[in-house]
Amino acid sequence: MQAEESLRILVGTEGDSLPLMEINAGETEASEQWDYVLVADRRTQRNPRQACQQRRFLEELRTKGFHYKMMEDREKVFFGVRADSRIFDLYRTLLMEPEGPAARGQPARPAPIPATTRIRIVNFVLNSKTAAGDTLEDLVKNGVFETRFALHKGEDDLKKKWAQWRNMVNKQPIDDIRDYFGEKVALYFAWLGWYTYMLVPAAVAGLVIFLSGFSLFNASQISKEICEADDILLCPRGDHGRKYQRLSDTCTFAKLTHLFDNEGTVLFAIFMALWATVFLEIWKRQRARVVLHWDLYGWDEDQEEMALELINCPDYKLRPHQHSYLRSTAILTLCLLMICLMIGMAHVLVVYRVLAAALFNSALLFQEEQVTTAVVVTGALVHYVAILIMTKVNKRVALKLCDFEKPRTFSERESKFTVKFFTLQFFAHFSSLVYIAFILGRINGHPGKSVRLAGLWRLEECHLSGCMMDLFLQMAIIMGLKQTLSNCMEYLGPWLAHKCRLIRVKLGHASEDPELRDWRRNYLLNPVNTFSLFDEFMEMMIQYGFTTIFVAAFPLAPLLALFSNLVEIRLDAIKMVRLQRRLVPRKAKDIGTWLQVLETIGVLAVIANGMVIAFTSEFIPRVVYKYHYGPCRKGADPAVDCLTGYINHSLSVFHTKDFQDPIRIEGSENVTECRYRDYRNAQDYNLSEQFWVLLAIRLVFLILFEHVALCIKLIAAWFVPDVPQSVKNKVLEDKYRTLREKIRSSRKSTDV
Repeated sequence: MQAEESLRILVGTEGDSLPLMEINAGETEASEQWDYVLVADRRTQRNPRQACQQRRFLEELRTKGFHYKMMEDREKVFFGVRADSRIFDLYRTLLMEPEGPAARGQPARPAPIPATTRIRIVNFVLNSKTAAGDTLEDLVKNGVFETRFALHKGEDDLKKKWAQWRNMVNKQPIDDIRDYFGEKVALYFAWLGWYTYMLVPAAVAGLVIFLSGFSLFNASQISKEICEADDILLCPRGDHGRKYQRLSDTCTFAKLTHLFDNEGTVLFAIFMALWATVFLEIWKRQRARVVLHWDLYGWDEDQEEMALELINCPDYKLRPHQHSYLRSTAILTLCLLMICLMIGMAHVLVVYRVLAAALFNSALLFQEEQVTTAVVVTGALVHYVAILIMTKVNKRVALKLCDFEKPRTFSERESKFTVKFFTLQFFAHFSSLVYIAFILGRINGHPGKSVRLAGLWRLEECHLSGCMMDLFLQMAIIMGLKQTLSNCMEYLGPWLAHKCRLIRVKLGHASEDPELRDWRRNYLLNPVNTFSLFDEFMEMMIQYGFTTIFVAAFPLAPLLALFSNLVEIRLDAIKMVRLQRRLVPRKAKDIGTWLQVLETIGVLAVIANGMVIAFTSEFIPRVVYKYHYGPCRKGADPAVDCLTGYINHSLSVFHTKDFQDPIRIEGSENVTECRYRDYRNAQDYNLSEQFWVLLAIRLVFLILFEHVALCIKLIAAWFVPDVPQSVKNKVLEDKYRTLREKIRSSRKSTDV
C-alpha cells in the first residue's frame, strides 16, 4: 500500500465473500454510484467489539442486495453504500406506477432510477432495525459509526440558478429542486414562494392603513384634544409614579397610536381574514397542478412505506391501526399541563414587568415618564429569550409524547409530532400577547385602591396612550427580532461552522484521490437531521401566525414578513445546497398536517382580531360616543367634529383626598382631582353605566365581526375550488385511457 494515496476498498456483492483488495482510485468502476456514505473513526478499527459490529452491519446490508466500499484517510473511515438495480426493479413492481411523466409511454428499456429514489430506499433500509435489534442510530450513539449522509452530486446547476443572493427576486426552479431534494422539499419551497407572492397585496394594504394614519397625523380630533389638554392632570400610575402628569405630555404617543388604531383597522382585519382564505384556496390549486405535473396525484403514502418495508424485509408483518383511550387521555393531560406551563410563563413575564417597573424607578435608571416604555421593551426582550428556551423544551416534550403514543409509521409520527409541537409553540409565542391585548390594565382597580402583587407591588398599567401601543411594541420587537436576529443566526451559524471545519482540514492532510476528496467534502458540511425541513416549516407557521393573528394591532406585519421571506428563500437554498449535507429526499403530494395548521391559524386570526378591535382598540368607544353621547347624537353638524369632547368623556375623575398617602405625591397641594382611563363614577368609583353599555356593544360587535368574517371565509372557500377543472379533467382522461387499454388488452387475449 502506498503511503497515503493507496486506498483500501472493501467491495461486497451478492453471493461473494468479502475480499479485501488494494486498488488505486482510478480503477474504480465508472458505473458505480455511491449515494450514501457511513463514516467511522479509525480508532474503531482497533476496537474488536466495534469492528465486529461494523462487519455484522455491512454483512447484513450485503445479504439485502447492497454494495459497499471502504476508503480510509488519516482520521476517518468512509463506507460508500449503493443498492443493486434489482432492488429498484422490485420497488417499481410493488408500486406498479411510473417514476415520472416520461415513464407513461412504456419505453423499450427501463428509465434510469432517479437519485432521489435511490437515496430514499438506501436511507430507509439503513435506518431499519437489524437482525440483532439495533438501528443505525443506536450504532451511532455507541460510537460504531460517527455519522451518515447522502452525497451531494450534480448540484452545480442549482447553485447557479437558485442558491445565490443575486437570484432573490427570480422564479424558483421547483422541478430542479424536486429532482435533487425530492418532493417534500420542493413543495416547501413552492408553498413558501406562493406565500411570499401573496404577501404583496397584504403588505400593500397594511402599509396603506398605516400611512393613512400619517395623512391624519395632525387632523385627528382626539389627538388635538390630548395635545391641547394642559389643564387635565393624570393620576400617578403605579408605584413608580410620584407626581401628576399633564395629559398633553402624551401628545406624541397619541398621534403615533392613531397610525394603527384608526377607522381603517376594521376593514384591514376583515381583508386579512379574506386574504388568508384566498391564499390557502389558491395554494391548494397550485399544489394540485404541481403534483399532477409530477405524476403523483394518485400516489399513496401508506403504500410507499409498505413497499419500502417489504424491500427491507420480505417477511414484514403489517402493523394495523390501533387506538388506546387510556393512552390518549394521558397524552391529553400531559399536553394540558404543558399548556398551563406556557401560560405560567406569561404570568412570570407579568411578574417581571411589575418588578422591573419598581427596579427601574428605584434605581433611577430612567426618567419617570420613560419607565413604562422601558418595561415594555425589556419585557419583549425577555419574552423573546423565553421563546428560544421553551422551543427546545417543547421539542423534547413533543417527541416524548409521540414515543409514548407509538405511531404506526414515520409519516403518522411526523403528523402527530407536528400537532403537539405547534400547539406548545403557539402558546409559548402568543400567551404574552394575549395577556397584553386582553388582560393588561383591566384588573388593576383604580387610583387609591389598586390590586397588588403579593400585597406589595402594584400591577402594571397600559401605556399612557392605551393598550394598543403596548401590543404594537410587543409585536414589533418580537417579530423584528425573529426576522433579523434569528435569520442572521440561522445563516451565520452554519456558515461559520463550515468555515472552521474547512480551515481545520486544510491544516491537516488533503488526499489527492477525487472520490475520497468528494466524500470528505460532504462530510465537512453541516449535519442535517429529521427536523431540518420541519424546523423551516415551523418557523414559517409561527411567522404566518404573527402575520394574521393580532394584525389589527400591527398592520406592518405582512410587510415585514414579505421582506423576511425574500431573504428566507435564498437563505434556505444556500444552506441546503452549499452549507449542509444533502437532505434525504422524501416523496409527498402535499405539505401534510401543515395545511390544517394554516387553516386553524386563519380561524384563530378572525377571533383574535375581532377581540383586539372590540376590547383593546378605541374603535368601539369612539363609535359609541360619536352616535350616542357626542355632539352628533341628534344629527351631524358640519361645523363641529363628532368626536369633540371624547377625551373628557373617556377619562374618569378621582378625588385626590381619597389617596391613601397623598402627601407623598409631588405637587399634590393645589390638586383636588385627577383623571384616569376607565369608566367609573366619581362618587364611589364603581363601574359606570357607560362601562356596561360599552361592554354590551363590544360583545355584540365581536359576535357580528366574527360571523361576518367567517362567512366571508366560507364563501371564498366555496367560490374558489381546491382543484382546478383542468386537473380534474386530466385525471379523468387518464382513468378513461387506462380502462380503454384494459378493454383492448382483454379483447386481444380473448381473440388469441
